[in-house]
Amino acid sequence: MLAGRSLGRQFGWFWAAYTVSTFGTSLGFGAFPLIAILVLHVGPIEVSLLSAVGLAVGALVAVPLGPWVEFRRKRPVMVTMNLIRFVALMSVPAAFALGWLTFTQLVVVSVVAAAADIAFKAASGAYLKTLLPRADLLIANGRFEATTWTATVVGPPLGNAAIGLFGPVTTVAADAVSYLLSAVGIRAIGGREPSPTRTEGPRLRAGDLLAGWRYVLTHPTLRPLFFNTILVNGLIMATSPLLAVLMLDRLGFAPWQYGLAFGAPCVGGLVGSRLARRLVTRFGQHRVLLTTGALRACWPIGLAFIGSGAAGLVLVIAVQLGLVTCMGVFNPVFATYRLDQTATDRVARTLSAWSVTSNATIAAMTALWGLLAYVTSPRTAIAIAGVFILATPLFLPRHDRTTQHEQELAPSHT
Repeated sequence: MLAGRSLGRQFGWFWAAYTVSTFGTSLGFGAFPLIAILVLHVGPIEVSLLSAVGLAVGALVAVPLGPWVEFRRKRPVMVTMNLIRFVALMSVPAAFALGWLTFTQLVVVSVVAAAADIAFKAASGAYLKTLLPRADLLIANGRFEATTWTATVVGPPLGNAAIGLFGPVTTVAADAVSYLLSAVGIRAIGGREPSPTRTEGPRLRAGDLLAGWRYVLTHPTLRPLFFNTILVNGLIMATSPLLAVLMLDRLGFAPWQYGLAFGAPCVGGLVGSRLARRLVTRFGQHRVLLTTGALRACWPIGLAFIGSGAAGLVLVIAVQLGLVTCMGVFNPVFATYRLDQTATDRVARTLSAWSVTSNATIAAMTALWGLLAYVTSPRTAIAIAGVFILATPLFLPRHDRTTQHEQELAPSHT
């Protein structure tokens, strides 16, 4: 059972820290665009700019953070990034209370939070690989995935209710406090973490900035997986605002129906994350990765056929349930596979390069698909993205380079 096996006190604190920050982020989901619209009274162009610039510039700022994180102890880095996010986010309700809040501040905070998030993920992935034996990595990643989908189901409705009761910056303050509590949890892990040894020399060099990309693009199994995940995530996120326009504006769905259509299927992610370990044990890591990676590409095209009324709502829920369930299995298996295939002294740089590229691609594709929807229509743009996603399984790693860990998890045929 996913939740029945103890991974030790240190992982318990690590998971608790992850849980509190994940729920805080879910509570604050969509808060910045809402504040920009309701408090600062900006238009749709500025709202789109807020999301795109935060991701793109945050990714650019984070480029040197990968090698910087690689050669430092990971727990202090995680604590520092959480404290940076706490201060940045708390500046929003503080400025709001004083009447000083501006659109520029929201953009700056978005950039800082995005860069800190990339550095935190790089450090946390590298730390997890050293914290647990390889046989336990899939269990840990499954628990993180289950936590993410649980927070996605519960957080946004509670956040919207809190905004209605207490005002538009309430959830931003809650998100900020969650990072402070997460920092406390990471600090409580305890134990001694040795300082990484730098073999390339004592100082950070210009070439280190690209080391993560070089490692990924020259690795026979990480390279195709890199292109697959970047494209799938970018295309799915690029169509998210178009689906909102199509459903809420063109098809006349009520906001509660829109929330139900994308909230209820997240239960599938929770189910999938709990199945991941069992499926890997029975069929092997590589086969599960290929199968769920291919299956998750089959669903998004269905969103181009949304109609109005109850039938349209049922279609969206069915498509999202299938997609999210496949992702619930794929994501922890992918995260574990990536750690398995990455050398210990390259994890932070690899994860940082991955996140930087993902954020930049999402920003670029969101802008491009917005333009495509303007030239054609939201439905046409969604359909084109769905067709492109159908081709992404071609980038999955075709050959099984099984590690000793995978051999242990795979079923015996003797």
